[in-house]
Amino acid sequence: MTEPASDAPARPGLVVVLAAGAGTRMKSDLAKVLHPILGRPLLGHVLASVAQTQPHNVVVVVGHQRDQVEQYLAQEFPSVRTAVQVEQNGTGHAVRCALEGLAAQGVELGAEPVIVLAGDTPLISSDTLTDLVATHTRTHAAVTVLSAELNDPFGYGRIVRDADGDVLAIVEQKDATSQQAQINEINSGMFAFNPDTLVSALARLTTDNSQGEEYLTDVLAIAREDGLSVSAHKANDPDEVHGINNRAQLAAATALLRDRINTAHMVSGVTIVDPATAWIEPGAVLAPDAVIERNSAVDAHSSVGAGAVVGPDTTLLGTTVEAGARVVRSHCDGALIGSGANVGPFTFLRPGTILGARGKIGAFVEVKKSTIGEGSKVPHLSYVGDATIGEGSNIGAATIFANYDGEKKHPTVIGNHVRVGSDSILVAPVAIGDGAYTAAGSVITEDVPAGAIGIARGRQVNVNGWVARSRPNSDSASSAAAANGANDSGSEHE
Repeated sequence: MTEPASDAPARPGLVVVLAAGAGTRMKSDLAKVLHPILGRPLLGHVLASVAQTQPHNVVVVVGHQRDQVEQYLAQEFPSVRTAVQVEQNGTGHAVRCALEGLAAQGVELGAEPVIVLAGDTPLISSDTLTDLVATHTRTHAAVTVLSAELNDPFGYGRIVRDADGDVLAIVEQKDATSQQAQINEINSGMFAFNPDTLVSALARLTTDNSQGEEYLTDVLAIAREDGLSVSAHKANDPDEVHGINNRAQLAAATALLRDRINTAHMVSGVTIVDPATAWIEPGAVLAPDAVIERNSAVDAHSSVGAGAVVGPDTTLLGTTVEAGARVVRSHCDGALIGSGANVGPFTFLRPGTILGARGKIGAFVEVKKSTIGEGSKVPHLSYVGDATIGEGSNIGAATIFANYDGEKKHPTVIGNHVRVGSDSILVAPVAIGDGAYTAAGSVITEDVPAGAIGIARGRQVNVNGWVARSRPNSDSASSAAAANGANDSGSEHE
């Protein structure tokens, strides 16, 4: 086997993600690590960053609402292992549960570093994790703390270093001297460990503290007592290390992640008119020269092609918008919008909608599970369901595709270059052939052959004098009498 190049990035041997806590300050029935942030749970963001470091093994420590957390992991991160912390007896105890769980599964620790992370830190990046491992490897430390500098470090444990930069201790706020309280470098609660150091120190942890728990931070003191080196890696962006404990912090982290994602897209050539109101989930694909207007959202399963314009006031869920298309003030779920097509405003595209190139779905139109061919138009005030529409056809205003008989959905097939008159009702199953027309106001219940016109309405009957007889004292009667008088007067002078 070829050995990796010496300058290749160091990989973690094991990443342990702590996700067993109840998160009571969230005041929620949902496990804290499952609260979503831009379409992905907190835990999912952490694991997505972890995956990019290519660790040999990842284990998530579960406890509170473990069934829901395990179900999420099985769906989204099936290669991730889990370990159970039945009683939450501290971070050190959680890591010991992780190692014991791995041993029970026959997984042995290698020589590579063990990384311990919190499951509620959605802003942690793969670059920071890679740098943490690199610092740990370069300094030959037994333990490396991920730290950060904060303008206001109050409440955080401070990193106390010696003259050589080695970490002497982590001093909690309540225990800090006035001089130590001035230190801005804080402990994130995330670490890199040498496996042997970690295993040895975990076996020596005690619960001799105010909380009666096993603290992972005590491993640092044990390592120092053993004469080993403890270092720290300072995160470039202090926002990355913040955990989420309440809804306000959740909202703040969401805004920070939004800004990070939007900046990356703009640097790559996407125009985002108002970054503060554009919500783009990680995983969304935006081509250079795409434009995202204000108050618009694009989920992880959507893509926007070059030159396409989305918004303002538009939501894309699992929707593809091809090059040069425009979608204005619309909600699109599971749709494909072809190149150069136009959608909106106030349009609802439901799953299964396919709009061909240069097609149009206009104002106050709902489309469900239908294919609308190239250059065809449904301009306004219509419902299209379970339909196939050919090329170059026009569906008049207020047309209803009556696809549901109360028990089953039925299809409607419209050919090429068809003209459906305004206020038509097409009662499925029905087909309208190529080049055919329907008269406005028709209820079409039978197929219309190619080139024919379908007329399905009663003949108009005018009953003269009805208003004068039935509404003799109304404004309508007065207006009609005046109009009729003027007409009679005009005829006498001819």
